Amino acid sequence: MRKIYQSPIDPGFVQNPYAFYARAREQGAISYWEDYGMPAAFSHSAVHMLLRDRRFGREKPPELVTAGTAHLAPWLQVEAHSMLELEPPRHTRLRKLVLRAFTSRAITALNADLTTLCHQLIDAFPEGEFDLLEAYCTHIPVITICRLLGVPEDMGPHLVRWSHDMVAMYQAGRSEETEHRAARAAEDFSEFLTTYISKRRSDPRDDLLTRLIEAEEEGDRLSTDELISTCILLLNAGHEATVHSLGNGVKQMLQHGWDPAWLAPEGIEKLTEEILRFDPPVHVFTRYAYEDAEVFGHTFQRGDQVALMLAAANRDPKALDDPEDFDPTRPPKVNKSFGGGLHFCVGAPLARMELQTALPILFDRCPDLKLAADPEYANTYHFHGLKRLMVTV
Repeated sequence: MRKIYQSPIDPGFVQNPYAFYARAREQGAISYWEDYGMPAAFSHSAVHMLLRDRRFGREKPPELVTAGTAHLAPWLQVEAHSMLELEPPRHTRLRKLVLRAFTSRAITALNADLTTLCHQLIDAFPEGEFDLLEAYCTHIPVITICRLLGVPEDMGPHLVRWSHDMVAMYQAGRSEETEHRAARAAEDFSEFLTTYISKRRSDPRDDLLTRLIEAEEEGDRLSTDELISTCILLLNAGHEATVHSLGNGVKQMLQHGWDPAWLAPEGIEKLTEEILRFDPPVHVFTRYAYEDAEVFGHTFQRGDQVALMLAAANRDPKALDDPEDFDPTRPPKVNKSFGGGLHFCVGAPLARMELQTALPILFDRCPDLKLAADPEYANTYHFHGLKRLMVTV
């Protein structure tokens, strides 16, 4: 297998990983990424297949499972019950129960409040230059998730901090201090949710947390540990990804000269999909091989890991014409940003609704929105989002 070399924390790579992806694709569908220590699938065809191939999955094979270090115990406890990290039959059971509560009706019901929230945030924009991430993009997903779950909105800053500290575990170059912060965040987050779940059991409301508590499949319900992990997953995945999607999307629109037609009812779906395809918030998902398998010329052995390069697949010229062009008029076609197969993101409808609501309101209210400084991406690979987005209105 061909080897490729690229530090994921190199400043040039962090600002533009797509040049490396293009070089890697030219070498083949799958290459061994030396710096990551595993094979990586860069082509659309390989990523698409591996997302659906049941010989591969998220859950570590039992013989590879270790007790883990003591200082990470709270974080590992959350991970142990997260459907993102599980395979059937546990994944099937959890996903069915979650989808009974996380319905399209529940998501649609948030739209009116989301619209009001967007206007309120814009009303509070400061004069002069300001960071749109802080003033707009961050608040939309965290407040929406708070309202969806039914937890107090004033917990938002705590939830954001816990989320940042926990998802840092997936970033390249994590340190022992990263691990300690993640464990503390998992402990604090779990303690808060344990108390709140107890309240909802005795005082049910019309919110997602209550529906998760009451969700039932043939007499089966979510345990408290599963409820905690599910709520944390929805907040962490929903908040981190949507903040980056909004920020990256506004950046691309302003740099490419946005067209009002993109934001019209007949154009907003295409714009949303192109934002998610062109510069997605998550670039890598990994899988384990569950049996010996040959894929695109590479032989995997049970227990081997493979990195699925979602963002590289989105720009594969064999799957899409002119993939390096940001073109919101193209029909939605190639978008692996929500994953695929059994682990297709359950929050995809909510993320799309947030983008399709927040972007038209922002540009309708602020038609003279302009960049006030060159945007810079944060060194948080495999997440891909901006440090800040300085603008004027």
